[in-house]
Amino acid sequence: MGRDHQLFSCRLAIVAILTFARSVLGGTSLAHKPQMGWNAWNAFKATVNYTIVQDVMERFDTLGLKEVGYEYVLLDDGWASYNRTSDGYLQANATSFPKGIEALAQEVHAKGLKLGLYGDSGHYTCAWRPGSWGYEERDAQTFASWGVDYLKYDNCGGFQSLTEAPQVRFGAMKNALALSGRDIFYSVCGWGYQFPWHWGGDIGHSYRMSGDITTSFTNETECQCKTAYCLNTGYAGCSVLSIINKMKEISQYQTQGHWLDMDMLEVGNANFTLNQQQTHFAFWAALKSPLIIGADLSKLSNDSLGVLTNTAIISVNQDVLGEPVTYRKAQSKEGLFQVWAGNVEGGYVVLLLNEKSYPQTVFLSFASLGLGAPQQVIELWSEKTLQDANTFNGTLGSYQTHVFRVQT
Repeated sequence: MGRDHQLFSCRLAIVAILTFARSVLGGTSLAHKPQMGWNAWNAFKATVNYTIVQDVMERFDTLGLKEVGYEYVLLDDGWASYNRTSDGYLQANATSFPKGIEALAQEVHAKGLKLGLYGDSGHYTCAWRPGSWGYEERDAQTFASWGVDYLKYDNCGGFQSLTEAPQVRFGAMKNALALSGRDIFYSVCGWGYQFPWHWGGDIGHSYRMSGDITTSFTNETECQCKTAYCLNTGYAGCSVLSIINKMKEISQYQTQGHWLDMDMLEVGNANFTLNQQQTHFAFWAALKSPLIIGADLSKLSNDSLGVLTNTAIISVNQDVLGEPVTYRKAQSKEGLFQVWAGNVEGGYVVLLLNEKSYPQTVFLSFASLGLGAPQQVIELWSEKTLQDANTFNGTLGSYQTHVFRVQT
């Protein structure tokens, strides 16, 4: 075991040197802005198949998703066969994807979209498909040969591989992807295990900061980790508001090109009010989380589609500065309302959240945020310009968030 470990560590060191050389010689960046797309898991779990994906590709056009920036079609767990080939290669589930992944990638690319697959850093995926631990280079080469553009890399099978730290397990695939000959976006899904905001940016283009999101807006009974730094960071489902609150502690660690992933969107996939959907989407956008739709696109309501395609909110997420908002404790009132703010091109953006299930009247001075003298303030959801550019004094509805774009 000791000798095998030494050989593996040596291999990682060699790959790391080669990866560095590649970056110096002109490697490309895939993540100037947070990624936007659709993922199968929240709506379909491990039952994703070719028919579902074909419908999704069509709806990217008919629903206007491609037009506003969504580009990735992501197959989550369940796309692969339960077994590798006789010579040890991953293969598609022949029933769900009879033409295979390479043919599917060609179809996706023909639509002007990009294809993503799912893998795991341990021996098995969450749905008991083969994991990539010990097969990193072979699997990365397979993904590249198929024309895959994106890899979501999970932590389920990591429980069998915990003799190695997540930095090692996720780092091994990073290096393998770098040597694959194809630029593949790398989405690390480690559930916040071992506080990845301190190391994830060195490995993934994006990295998960918490346990899986649920279809609950406020219910905390399933989320054992109420803060980012709690020690129980396993597979814990967390509500929208819980994930937002965790970001109070860690949003400042994010750097452009290495995005903190707050998990897939539940807009259109949960029984949320319009205010709750808008709050969910606004915070994911302003905190520069990836915008990955998790809903069944064939069942989207007009309200949900309107939220997901709001170009003013999307522009905050895709802003060239790439700066997430940060929590402003001095202007907030604990348990009642939250104020977040951050720079965007031409000024700054301010989020004002009512945490309560009943309306509240809130006063806010924009000058108190110290981000510059406001010249014009537009609330993005309503598209209304404030008469007084210096302050907001008004009522927010149940769980409502106003998003102010402040020009300076």
